[in-house]
Amino acid sequence: MMNEGTAPARPFRVLGIQQIAIGGPDKERLKTLWVEMLGLEVTGNFRSERENVDEDICAMGAGPFKVEVDLMQPLDPDKKPAVHTTPLNHVGLWIDDLPRAVDWLTAQGVRFAPGGIRKGAAGFDICFVHPKSNEQFPVAGEGVLIELVQAPPEVVSAFSALAGG
Repeated sequence: MMNEGTAPARPFRVLGIQQIAIGGPDKERLKTLWVEMLGLEVTGNFRSERENVDEDICAMGAGPFKVEVDLMQPLDPDKKPAVHTTPLNHVGLWIDDLPRAVDWLTAQGVRFAPGGIRKGAAGFDICFVHPKSNEQFPVAGEGVLIELVQAPPEVVSAFSALAGG
């Protein structure tokens, strides 16, 4: 385990929350709260046999500060990944330079889930920090799956302006 101050300078920034993904056996029940009661807008749908998911992509907020809320159910509840068995399935973070972040984090011993950097459901480049560490990669999400999402230029600019530079 690394002590504070022993890692080289971080060559990227985490800008903010890009998404939260909530899983359940029936996304219609999730939509009752998130869409009907809380007023989030359904902006799209994503289905993937490989990822065993049927998700409604919702939004809260606006512009570069919009946060995606994915309401997910499995296509087959007996298959993996079981997107419904962890109700808060994952948290997505905007990253200003995803390839540099992955290279640097890997060098620091962070374990990533298989699949590498790829296009995600919303069209951004993504990858996942694995929820569990192993001997080779001792740093992980400690039970939480974390999605790292390449922020588009307008999001990087907006967060930079908000932070004063």
